[in-house]
Amino acid sequence: MKSTSWIEISKSALKQNYAFIKELTGPETLFSSVLKGNAYGHGIAVFGSLAYEIGQRHFSVFSAEEAYELYQALEKTDITILIMGSVNQDQMDWVIEQGLEFFLFNDSRLDLAIQRAKKLGIKAKIHIEVETGMNRTGFGLRTLTKLREKIESNSQHLDIKGVCTHLAGAESIANYKRIQDQVKRFKRVKSNIASWTDSPIQEHALCSAGLMRYPRLKLDMVRVGIIQYGYFPTQEMAVYYYTRTKTFENPLKQVLSWKTRIMDINQIPPGEFVGYGTSFFTNTSTRIAIIPIGYSDGFARSLSNNGKVIIRGIRLNVVGMVNMNMIAVDINDQPAAEVGDEVILIGKEGDAEISVSSFSETSQQVNYELLTRLPQDIDRILID
Repeated sequence: MKSTSWIEISKSALKQNYAFIKELTGPETLFSSVLKGNAYGHGIAVFGSLAYEIGQRHFSVFSAEEAYELYQALEKTDITILIMGSVNQDQMDWVIEQGLEFFLFNDSRLDLAIQRAKKLGIKAKIHIEVETGMNRTGFGLRTLTKLREKIESNSQHLDIKGVCTHLAGAESIANYKRIQDQVKRFKRVKSNIASWTDSPIQEHALCSAGLMRYPRLKLDMVRVGIIQYGYFPTQEMAVYYYTRTKTFENPLKQVLSWKTRIMDINQIPPGEFVGYGTSFFTNTSTRIAIIPIGYSDGFARSLSNNGKVIIRGIRLNVVGMVNMNMIAVDINDQPAAEVGDEVILIGKEGDAEISVSSFSETSQQVNYELLTRLPQDIDRILID
């Protein structure tokens, strides 16, 4: 049974974005595709499979649950999956057995990794996360001497694959001083940690915004999320890119489009209210299309009397209150509209476009929030 709307994932758009990312990274820096938050709403299984098809082999996720979903979808031996966040105690065995890599950021996780690796007889593949100023997760700089002693005394159970940190807001110039302080701290410790093993390790610190604003810190690997899906991290980053490159051509293409179909059409006489309450009043005879999506599908209530959709190439107004499962659209400007016509909620048709950015601003959400709030049960469909 299909959902009342569907999401299209564009292969050509993803290829364009990957080409742009690889121009930024150059041939010496590994690009890890970040698929946290259900691949930013694009669907881990669908997006991960498409990324693999066009050549991606390194993936970063937040949790063991996300790692499992990706692992099941791909079932490939030539991929690397890196877990940046949650691994519960009952998940650690599976993570180690499958050779997955994971961030190590506190003593309890270190102890668990050692314990389970010892019992399994398999080395745990770890990336040591250093706290440099984000004040979220990571080993403090003052704890590294004790950490080294414990890791070296258990070297037979641990395989150090990387050392990393995370920058606190690289998308905003307001954070410049804080970022520079983080960079200095990370540079002081990363070589030290690299000396804890005879094997080469990956040094990494940058996300999408960091790669664009601080490319000199791209090191061995970058963890790229939002720009692979076709979006600048913020409007400020877009302005920064256009100013630096002296171009107004967007190098990114949105991978995701969101669509549904007209469920019903009614002719409402003048002098009537439409939907719940009294927020929309018909001053003239108004043709209303009923669309089978609502706030339970991720179409925010803040889009009441405010949102837009595209029908047959024309941008049209959402009228009345957004309901749980339905919205109403004034189609007087598109008299040819019929029941069953395609409705674009996010996407483009001809010269008419509703971008995620414009949708986000109207609904008072950032790109990340809107995308990750798209329900997982909406069908994701691959297109060329």
